[in-house]
Amino acid sequence: MPRIALVVSDVDGTLVTPGKVLTDAARDAVRRLGDAGIGFTIVSSRPTVGMRFLIEPLAITLPVGAFNGSSIVDPQLNPIEQHLISAATAQTALAILDEFGVDTWLFTNDSWLTRNGDGEYVPNEIRAIRADPTVVADFSPYLTAACKIVGASSDAALLQRCEAAMQETLGGRATAVRSQSYYLDVTPPGCDKGTFVQAMAKRRGIPTAAVATIGDMENDLAMFRTSGVSFAMGNAADAIKRMTTHVTASNEDEGFAKAIDFVLKRNSDGDAR
Repeated sequence: MPRIALVVSDVDGTLVTPGKVLTDAARDAVRRLGDAGIGFTIVSSRPTVGMRFLIEPLAITLPVGAFNGSSIVDPQLNPIEQHLISAATAQTALAILDEFGVDTWLFTNDSWLTRNGDGEYVPNEIRAIRADPTVVADFSPYLTAACKIVGASSDAALLQRCEAAMQETLGGRATAVRSQSYYLDVTPPGCDKGTFVQAMAKRRGIPTAAVATIGDMENDLAMFRTSGVSFAMGNAADAIKRMTTHVTASNEDEGFAKAIDFVLKRNSDGDAR
């Protein structure tokens, strides 16, 4: 297996703590990657604006992936490649979420829209992406600009059933997968964190086998399957851990930095495990 030339990381549950803090150890780990000549970037279910607070402290110079990789933007958040959910598919997805009774959000490239400003997870999202929602009575005027639709609920089992129903109904018209136990994301078809890894590897002129990925949720499985080395966070479910080549510590115990330590040692030792 080739030496690692690029690391692609998830954000929430991985790069930042449960309190959405980027630690000094994480910053230092990314700096050490750069010193070793290894590229670094991030891909997340977050909207584009929610990536901004990480780019400068991590000195990211490569494109980053928003909306589970269906939007690729430069470090100044200018779109490089963007895909949308079709209006008809968006309408169907919203109807399914309503049927399950979960709080529903719609994201365009530059707006977060909700029909319920007092939703259970609205404060969590404000803290995470550092932006406020726009409360609307009706999503209809925005269906042609939908980058992502989210169902939010603290009932994890309900959301899992909703995910299965969404996948069965939408089929190949959209990707429906949970990014957290409490978030179900619907994003454009044919684009995921795996296609983002492929795009970044092509941009760097390296094989995907030379990419290491780090994540914690179902939406990270696509990039795990695409990369040569993959790390599940210690806080990931056992089913996620079984799909990776390695398991690191949790995001409460500097698991991201420890994964980077492994990558750097592996390259240094020439270890092809």
